Amino acid sequence: MNSESRKDLYTGILSWFRDNVPAPTTELHYDTPFHLLISVILSAQCTDKRVNMYTPAIFREFPEPEDLAAASFEKVYGLIKSISFPNNKARHLIGMAQMLVSDFGGRVPDSPEELVKLPGVGRKTANVIASVVYDKPVIAVDTHVFRVSRRLGLSDGKTVEAVEKDLTENIPAESRATAHHWLILHGRYICTARKPKCHECGLKEWCTEYRAANVKIQ
Repeated sequence: MNSESRKDLYTGILSWFRDNVPAPTTELHYDTPFHLLISVILSAQCTDKRVNMYTPAIFREFPEPEDLAAASFEKVYGLIKSISFPNNKARHLIGMAQMLVSDFGGRVPDSPEELVKLPGVGRKTANVIASVVYDKPVIAVDTHVFRVSRRLGLSDGKTVEAVEKDLTENIPAESRATAHHWLILHGRYICTARKPKCHECGLKEWCTEYRAANVKIQ
């Protein structure tokens, strides 16, 4: 795809999202940046719906980083044992809180470069926090965003980093935080992994994979 065609593709897709999904937001429940950070760490390889079932008790127990930093492994594990990979996540949560207290004055940092220093925080998690909490012009690429971007033709990158680069280069800075939600929600409910709901999708006319499939059928 040449640069002009890709530019038109981005323009059409982003315009459709603006018209049809004007106010997307994260489906994780939270009340403070610290609690969103907990939720995003817990959501790795786990659904937001399941995480939301357990975070109210976690938030009550650990309202501030200092509370979680002083918690025992057993205490944290007991609260998250029904979430995927509870052993690793319990350690990451405690380590994250301890570093927030020792290195960041108990405040969740606003830059991805600082966020990735925290235990349990990779590039995707850092970008989620930076964009959702601080409206930074970054895009978090999870499995949904990766899949949707490639299917639509927004990127042909074979790695998360390559897809993130294409999205960052082609989506205006002021739209990147919102675009993350557009793509992730589209992947979660319409452009699903196993059985995409193409008949319900408003992006068919721009979708590279849909057009290719229909050409083969004809």
